Parts: sequence; C-alpha cells; structure tokens
Amino acid sequence: MALALRPNCECCDRDLPPDAADAMICSFECTFCAQCVETHLKGVCPNCGGGFSPRPIRPARLLERFPPSGERVHKPEGCA
Repeated sequence: MALALRPNCECCDRDLPPDAADAMICSFECTFCAQCVETHLKGVCPNCGGGFSPRPIRPARLLERFPPSGERVHKPEGCA
C-alpha cells in the first residue's frame, strides 16, 4: 500500500506536488509544509499529537502506476 501523497498543506493550503522536498507527514499521513510545521505547529500534528517526518518522494516512473491523491484537506483552524 503506497502513501497517499496528499496534494497540499492542511494548514496554509500550499501545493505540495509528489516531488516536494518540504512536505512533512505524521504517522497518519496528515500533510503539512515544513514552514507550517516549524512556525505554526512547533513539530506537533494538530490532528493526532504525533511528530513529523519528511514525506518520501515517489519516483516519477511510479507515479502513473501509483498516482498521488487528489483529495485536498485544508484545516486552517488547527494551525492557529
């Protein structure tokens, strides 16, 4: 089962394409940009309370077989 590779930061709604080097995820795949993780969230996921890791970059040759998610999740209220 492949990671969903969600397309945006849940906090600021910034686009995070599959090759984004600054995409961060928690163990539940909540997805945020590194800037929001550092400045707003202080390294703690507002959804589960866990920490973050850099989201792996899926090789381009596998994107057709394992496409990224198109579902955008935006919860700015959790980023205050």
